[in-house]
Amino acid sequence: MEKWEGKLAIVTGTSSGIGRGIAIKLVEAGLRVVGIARRENLGRELELALAGEKGRFYHLTADITKEEDVLKAFEWVEENLGAVHILVNNAGTTRETTLVDGTTTSWKEVLDLNIMGLSMMTREAVKSMRANNITGEIIHIGSLGGCITSSPVKGLRMYCASKHAVRNLTEGLRAELLEVGSEIKVSCIHPGLVEDTEIGEYNAAVKGLFPLLEYVLKPEDIGDMVLFVLSRPPHVQIHDVLVRPIGEPL
Repeated sequence: MEKWEGKLAIVTGTSSGIGRGIAIKLVEAGLRVVGIARRENLGRELELALAGEKGRFYHLTADITKEEDVLKAFEWVEENLGAVHILVNNAGTTRETTLVDGTTTSWKEVLDLNIMGLSMMTREAVKSMRANNITGEIIHIGSLGGCITSSPVKGLRMYCASKHAVRNLTEGLRAELLEVGSEIKVSCIHPGLVEDTEIGEYNAAVKGLFPLLEYVLKPEDIGDMVLFVLSRPPHVQIHDVLVRPIGEPL
């Protein structure tokens, strides 16, 4: 990870759960990390918690479902901290809603964050990297739910469809980067059941299906996987990886 010391990473959804775990790992590894989240109080708490670490954490309050917020966030980052080297698209949400009688509002809330927010963040990060001649990395945080044919939990099928789209968008981005001759890397990490996240409906539903499941992943486990992806040599791209806790049967 020495090659990334002092470099700038953006991580979305850092106020809790996996995003917080990723941000902590990156700061401990010596990176400057901008955490984008809507809840300022939790972001400021993380700034204080990480003061004195090898790297530095900066909280930026923004809603990445709004294009204006995304554009302003990148403008602030480039004006105050410089060009982006790494983007981790972690922010995501779910709603308990069905496909046959779910509400349009619930569907839109899932798709706006999990797909549109991720896509707008990716577009602006790639734009920044290419403009500054940076061979950076884009890492999407997907889900086990995006890797299975159909969710066994009917209320979470729109969420799983959105995470399947994230997997497809990863492959599409890889193809487009090749087409323009860019060596920017793109990866997708798919966590299984993770404790202490705010995708509570998904985790509770999966845990409910398998009440005897002994182990769950921790946010820092996914943070470690992000470090593993970033620490590969220049010719190695970890494109798609599924991380399950021992004993998870899905």
